[in-house]
Amino acid sequence: MPKLLKGRELAGRVRSDVAESVLRAGGRPPGLAVILVGQDPASETYVASKQKACEKAGIVSVLRRLDTDASEGSVLRVVSELNADDSIDGILCQLPLPPRISPSKVAAAIDPDKDVDGLHPVNVGCLWRGEQGLFPCTPRGIVALLAEEGVPLDGASAVIIGRSNIVGKPLAAMLLRENCTVTLAHSHTRDLPALSRKADLLVAAVGRPGFVGPSFVRPGMTVVDVGISRTEEGLRGDVDFDAVADTVEAITPVPGGVGPLTIAFLLANTLTAWKRARQIS
Repeated sequence: MPKLLKGRELAGRVRSDVAESVLRAGGRPPGLAVILVGQDPASETYVASKQKACEKAGIVSVLRRLDTDASEGSVLRVVSELNADDSIDGILCQLPLPPRISPSKVAAAIDPDKDVDGLHPVNVGCLWRGEQGLFPCTPRGIVALLAEEGVPLDGASAVIIGRSNIVGKPLAAMLLRENCTVTLAHSHTRDLPALSRKADLLVAAVGRPGFVGPSFVRPGMTVVDVGISRTEEGLRGDVDFDAVADTVEAITPVPGGVGPLTIAFLLANTLTAWKRARQIS
């Protein structure tokens, strides 16, 4: 049985640290605004979880709900209002958005100092330049979990399957900061299983349940499963856990691996934005 890399303990500690920092600083509490377009059931669940986490951490949660038929212009107007609101330190627009609304335009409209999803071009540039900024929550959580569990990264070969702006690309930049040699693989990559087997660290972030099987892994590697899909068999990750568990050295389970870290580091990003706005070290 491999070592299970569970994120719950680390996520709990990050949440507690955020709550303690807010309480210790006093004054106006941090404010996090979420823009939700339509009534997608999964989005509703995620937003409710974020609101609950904010409440426990002492962060004021503001939900700006728009109808399913809302225009791109109306979303951008809400973003502009929140940018100008001094009680709001963090802004995120819950994805997915309706096809007529460009996620890139919305992300670029958010004040980069309030961009707690880390998707504004300024923050993306800071990440790749090795400068300070607000960076995507899930990749932050992954790197923190690997450090927590003592997974060696300096000089390691890392293969990331999936090139999204939310996970794959920013995680590649973060692993480069840790001196990994990074390969960003995708649907056009030739002989993906053979490439994956060469990795010391394999990250699956494609949103296809059970996509990574025995042909992708080798003894001694660490596997991080970012995917989570609802199937008839329950929640499943991108990795066929039962098929690879006897081979790899360490692996994140689904659920309970990477998932808990995303909201925890959203709170941490909101805290950072709040401190910067108040010039608190």
